[in-house]
Amino acid sequence: MHLLLNFPLLAAITAIVFAQVIKVPIRLILTKEFVPGLVFSTGGMPSSHSAAVAALTTGVGILDGVASTSFAISFVFSIIIMFDATGVRRQAGEQAILLNQLMKDFQYFIEEAKDWNKKAEYEKRKELKELLGHQPIEVLFGGLSGVGIAFLLYHI
Repeated sequence: MHLLLNFPLLAAITAIVFAQVIKVPIRLILTKEFVPGLVFSTGGMPSSHSAAVAALTTGVGILDGVASTSFAISFVFSIIIMFDATGVRRQAGEQAILLNQLMKDFQYFIEEAKDWNKKAEYEKRKELKELLGHQPIEVLFGGLSGVGIAFLLYHI
């Protein structure tokens, strides 16, 4: 029960839930597509990773002060997470797009090779998840929403 009284943790979890849930109406407004599964997916606007670490760091800063060691640790952790969201994870998503296209092209080739005896084996391949990382604007809005949620929760 004491875990629920941990303000930075509560702020981070609230920011994650907010960022994941808000993805559905944002997608609906921008593309007119209602995709409730976005609540459980990675990538998209805003970044829930960025919202979580920004809320955590803001919560630590509010309680312990920005000169504390715990704030410094949390801040560096946040920068690494946000950089990773726009760098490594984004590039992995770009590679997944290319690999999926190669798989489709290969699938077409296999369909044309009617007598090839291993055709069924290659038809069972799963597509790679393409939406892994974030564009910088998604990370920015995730971070801003995390900071805002932490301050809002603190004043409630």
